[in-house]
Amino acid sequence: MNACDLSAVEARRLMASKKLSAVELTDSCIDRFHAVNPAVNALVAHDLDAMISAAHHAQRAIDRGDKLGALHGLPLCVKDMVDVTGLPTTFGSQIYADNIAKGDDPMVAQLRQEGAVIMGKTNNPEWSAGGNTRNAVYGVTANPFDVTRSAAGSSGGSAVALACGMAPLATGSDTGGSLRNPAAFCGVVGFRPSPGVVPGHSRALGWLPMSLNGPMARTVDDAALMLSAMIRPDRRDPWTPVVEDKPVYAAEPFRHLPHYDLCSARVAFTPDFGFTMTEKLMADSFSDKLKRFGHVFGELNDTHPDCLNADDTFAIIRALCFSGHHRDLLQQYPDKVGPNVRDNVHEGESYSALDVVRALTNQSKLYRHWQAFFEQHDFILAPTTTISPRDWHELYPTEIDGEATHSYYHWLSMAYASTLAGHPSVTLPTGRDQNGLPFGLQIIGRRGSDLQTLAFARELETLFIGDEALERPRVDIDYLRSEKPIREAEGFMGFA
Repeated sequence: MNACDLSAVEARRLMASKKLSAVELTDSCIDRFHAVNPAVNALVAHDLDAMISAAHHAQRAIDRGDKLGALHGLPLCVKDMVDVTGLPTTFGSQIYADNIAKGDDPMVAQLRQEGAVIMGKTNNPEWSAGGNTRNAVYGVTANPFDVTRSAAGSSGGSAVALACGMAPLATGSDTGGSLRNPAAFCGVVGFRPSPGVVPGHSRALGWLPMSLNGPMARTVDDAALMLSAMIRPDRRDPWTPVVEDKPVYAAEPFRHLPHYDLCSARVAFTPDFGFTMTEKLMADSFSDKLKRFGHVFGELNDTHPDCLNADDTFAIIRALCFSGHHRDLLQQYPDKVGPNVRDNVHEGESYSALDVVRALTNQSKLYRHWQAFFEQHDFILAPTTTISPRDWHELYPTEIDGEATHSYYHWLSMAYASTLAGHPSVTLPTGRDQNGLPFGLQIIGRRGSDLQTLAFARELETLFIGDEALERPRVDIDYLRSEKPIREAEGFMGFA
């Protein structure tokens, strides 16, 4: 096995025992980047010399016997929505194509403090508005299992970099599944935490925790380890509780997940939450997989919480958030804003105050229904996505099994149900779907039960090892080496 394919936890153990150096690990990740990134376009900005220098610095600290952070010596990719000193922060927007960060985002600074070796920036749609990772600055990011297919979005670059072995860890952000859906499409782990676990200081509407940062990795233990390094006090986020300048959520337990007894779990499952347009192929794939492992739980019930007009509620609140962030930008640069952002802003402007009241009232009702539901259940299992990966030329799915979708984000409904309720949700790679492409199992836990949700997911991940129908699929690196650079493909750049 190449060092770049090691889990973060295993690489950390080998570095601690002097069987692997931080420089060797970094060199391996860089070699993999050079070998496969031309085919997938995941990592779009980097300073490899700075990365190598950081790896040497990390190794000297190990050699001296210094106290080390949770991520010491581990390469990490950052989604192009936050600042990394000296690298472009474009947000996937032509307006910011030449914007060079003068400092680190607080989250990035925290990851560096914990020892992470920052590799570079990963691709995302313009302002993360889209379920397909493509923009007019860096072009499209392809699915590493089939480079003609979408990597989903908006954290598609991070998911692809992980799946290809360019780094063991990456940041993502999530509103309607933006880190969970790419994880599902690319066969990696993505975790959306409960609001406030990972602080976010840049939301225009700070009291609406729709968009959250979270960890992405190839294993659950790695995602949990990274999450431990993202927890910090930050009073700028009204959802991050701080008591005596310390975060309420403790980081240490996530570094060594507890055992979870699967046979004690009360599990609900649903292919559609009663309202989503789930492709029959995906529902059938979900059913086939559940038959292979559902017997391990104490209870398994085909049921779901009431999702109370979730489509309408999400549409209004999402549009409200986009209007808060981007209305002025659209007015100032009308010719440099892409269709997804433009449509969201215009949609937000079309709603009345009564529409907003209706949406926020519905969300509150939905939340309370979910709390009542989780008094009788510990977890919900569902497909992460409504569809199997499609051609990346398709900006978004306009139909599912012949039924028209009504917006570019409608197909994300399996993920945004839990967004509205504010529950932790993890995508666990679970074999392949009936098209032979990665299948993501969504595991939703009780609000605030982030540790238990990850522990439960880790037990399932362990259970799946050795079962080809359930274990994490692997990318064919030789296939990617042989592919032409994706930038040569027609339609690579832009939105059409």
